[in-house]
Amino acid sequence: MFRVRVQKIESTRDLDGNLGKRIELIEEREVQNFVMRPQTDEAKMVQDLMQTLQQQIPILGQRQQLAFPKIILFLTEHEYDSLGINFDVNQVYQVSLENQGIKFTKVS
Repeated sequence: MFRVRVQKIESTRDLDGNLGKRIELIEEREVQNFVMRPQTDEAKMVQDLMQTLQQQIPILGQRQQLAFPKIILFLTEHEYDSLGINFDVNQVYQVSLENQGIKFTKVS
């Protein structure tokens, strides 16, 4: 089992010209944060300065993440309706692969 987040939903057409959706799901992983304790007063001062700057200028505190698609679904409108899931961007799903099937469970 693993978790995915809906990254993108686009309208598309299949080879026959039928309307459909392209749904991009990326793997959702929890990243462990660790705290480094500075050993010197100078290092402590630099760490405090960086934390203050990150609070004042939020872009400095953001971590750049690489997001690679885990699953990309190309579904016609009929297939999407038959699936019975209304995908929303940023919604997280638990995915289990078993008995030659894929099961999506919405995570609250």
